[in-house]
Amino acid sequence: MAINAVGQDSSIYGDYTTSADVVEDKTSLSNDDFMTLLLVELQNQDPTEPTDTEQILTQTSQLATLESTDNTNKALEDLSKTLATSSDFGAISAIGKTADLGSNAIAYTEGEDTTFDIYFPSDIASGNVEILDVDGNIIRSISAEQGSSGVYTYTWDGKDTAGNAVDEGVYYATASYTTPQGDNLTTRVGTYPIESVRFDSGETYAKVGSGYVALSDIAEIY
Repeated sequence: MAINAVGQDSSIYGDYTTSADVVEDKTSLSNDDFMTLLLVELQNQDPTEPTDTEQILTQTSQLATLESTDNTNKALEDLSKTLATSSDFGAISAIGKTADLGSNAIAYTEGEDTTFDIYFPSDIASGNVEILDVDGNIIRSISAEQGSSGVYTYTWDGKDTAGNAVDEGVYYATASYTTPQGDNLTTRVGTYPIESVRFDSGETYAKVGSGYVALSDIAEIY
């Protein structure tokens, strides 16, 4: 299982897809079709044997029922569109907040460097980025870059502190750092500010770290 720079399963979010041409449904009758058929029936009835009044009332009642059903379906469609728009605006309001993806996992593939993003919410005076194994043991420490708060990208060559290559698999990344004011803080892979929101093929994506993730994959927004 490949994991990307923000601790998520790798996925390709390509160009926006183009919707297919809408084909008119000819398998059912609308209320207009029903009315046309009724008028044709009345126009072509036998004058000597006119259509029974009760039958006309029955057909008229069926027409009213069909029209009522069409109006209900349209109202439900409008409501669905309104709810979807409301959801989109809700996603937009998340911009600037922090997204927690629920995991600080990174993946190491033998013979390849692993690149990952870590968000530092405060300025960095000094610190270390730590690579941990599944048991929580620190196997490698990388010096954190000094600088302003923000997202920093780090590369790990898959070696431990002694310079030995580790086994291929899933590891975890955290950071401990000190601010210019002397505060000791921690952070980890998987928590990032939401920079933007993208809508694609009915799905909503949030820009976190160096890529986009589906809004449904975000464990918490705060």
